[in-house]
Amino acid sequence: MNSLNILLDANAANSASNYFPVGLQLIFAVGLVLTIMLVTHFITGPKRLTADKLESFASGIESHGNARAPMAIKYFLVAILFVLFDVEVIFFYPYAVNFKELGWHGFGELLLFVGFFLAGFIYIIKRGALQWED
Repeated sequence: MNSLNILLDANAANSASNYFPVGLQLIFAVGLVLTIMLVTHFITGPKRLTADKLESFASGIESHGNARAPMAIKYFLVAILFVLFDVEVIFFYPYAVNFKELGWHGFGELLLFVGFFLAGFIYIIKRGALQWED
């Protein structure tokens, strides 16, 4: 009898009347979006499309050249390296918070982490990843 009550409770919880507030909220949300779009369409002034209005705007600076021109990979490489080393520095925070509990074992692990960190940094320096002149 107990499993029958659970089954009946599950069927009652999944009835369509329980989803009425969700449906009502969805209807109001779509209605609000449509109302705002229609009101702004009628309130705004005349639409005179000129060549100046159809031109792309970039902070008031006149655009020149092709936007698809190749860009030096050095910019992206420096950005990726910054993010990489910035995220690695975040891993120092748990050690700073728990340095007493971690003791000498934690200090050894931190030195190992810094060693790997410096090895990676020396590698990118030797590879010339941070040299701008070719």
